[in-house]
Amino acid sequence: MPTPAPAEAAAALREAFPGLLRDPVEFRGEITLALDPAQKAALPVVARYLKERLGFGFLLDASSVDHLGEEPRFEMVYEFYHLNAGAHLRLKLRVSEDDLTVPTLTGVYQTADWHEREVYDMMGLTFPGHPDLRRILMWEGYPHFPLRKDFPLEGKATDVPGVAFTRPAPLDGGPFVTAP
Repeated sequence: MPTPAPAEAAAALREAFPGLLRDPVEFRGEITLALDPAQKAALPVVARYLKERLGFGFLLDASSVDHLGEEPRFEMVYEFYHLNAGAHLRLKLRVSEDDLTVPTLTGVYQTADWHEREVYDMMGLTFPGHPDLRRILMWEGYPHFPLRKDFPLEGKATDVPGVAFTRPAPLDGGPFVTAP
């Protein structure tokens, strides 16, 4: 198969999965596709097609965005890369606050393991079927998700002395203020 350009890969994906993917958006030479949130169960199938049929064998990143005040509130962002072509393709999936589950991609891309753990830890989205879904940065039992927009900048009080601050950190003008 010839090496696809990102726009050709996006067209091939839309043709292979009619009705699942919205029109591609191009910005600064990068192509982004959005998967219909009602069809999120198809995410691993789309990713496998992207990897095995179109040659995007590298998952660069999987991250999340909190769109506080919008519904669906959360968004998963996947960055795929075709090594031979040097081609980059982005896939997005909006996730409702009513159902914070996202199908895991660990069965397609091993690198999804740590990315999904970080999203779980920092944003609270879960990935059913993930082989080791536990916190990766915060300690087990931490009840909050620090990258959510409703998490206070100064942090929250904790009852785990010796592990973390026991009271919110004083901002004194902002988190990046230094003494003169």
